[in-house]
Amino acid sequence: MTSVASYRIRRAGPRIGAEITGIDFKQEIAQDVAAALVREFLEHKVLVFRGQHLSPDEHVRAARIFGAPFDHPTAIKDTANPFVYPYNVRKTGKASTWHIGGLWRNPPFSIESLTYQEVPELGGHTLWADLQAAYDDLSVPVKQLLESVSAVYDADAANYAQDGKKERISETIEHPVVLRHPDTGRPGLFLSSSAVRLTGVTERESKALLPFLLSHASSPDYTIRFGWQPGDFVLWDNLATWHYAVDDYGNGPRVYRKVIATR
Repeated sequence: MTSVASYRIRRAGPRIGAEITGIDFKQEIAQDVAAALVREFLEHKVLVFRGQHLSPDEHVRAARIFGAPFDHPTAIKDTANPFVYPYNVRKTGKASTWHIGGLWRNPPFSIESLTYQEVPELGGHTLWADLQAAYDDLSVPVKQLLESVSAVYDADAANYAQDGKKERISETIEHPVVLRHPDTGRPGLFLSSSAVRLTGVTERESKALLPFLLSHASSPDYTIRFGWQPGDFVLWDNLATWHYAVDDYGNGPRVYRKVIATR
């Protein structure tokens, strides 16, 4: 564990992820500490703060340290704050696939954050994978190929909302498969399991290349895992990671609030 300023950092893995203690987001965060937390976020990509028990307004205020809260055009909003989106998986369904948020827009929002209200007694963990590290380990020829390749996604924001019906795809959007991070300049894979196909290659090449990239990026070599308790607060870099909510808890509870943000 490393001590920095007024908080302590415990890394979750050798590549990404950290738990930070000594921060109380119910209190005003000094500017120098806020600036340091942003640096931790860009370095570690996933930050966990245990036992915060944030109200909707406090959640938005905490997210503002890292970016500007984003108004999702189709998401169900919390009555207490329009930048907060409540989820109850018993009603909204589960997101048990490797995915990146906000691919219906260009650019996608850069930050996602959750605060947990109810969690199952066992299970219900979340995985993240470091897409930049996954890119680093590709061979030079494959990296060169991917520079000219994009992935196609559903562009209908309503299909990504809590109660989205996932209707047929009527409009699409493309994102480059290699993204240079706007804050750090570091290149990384930028790919989600919802990709329809790849462009810049033939259809047969797309059918071969897309599963390889999805499998490569989800390798345990690049992942971390966190379990939850009510009150936990987590935020992650949506431009450098993807995530997976493990569906191993049956009909157990999983209730949380989400705030998304841009930098």
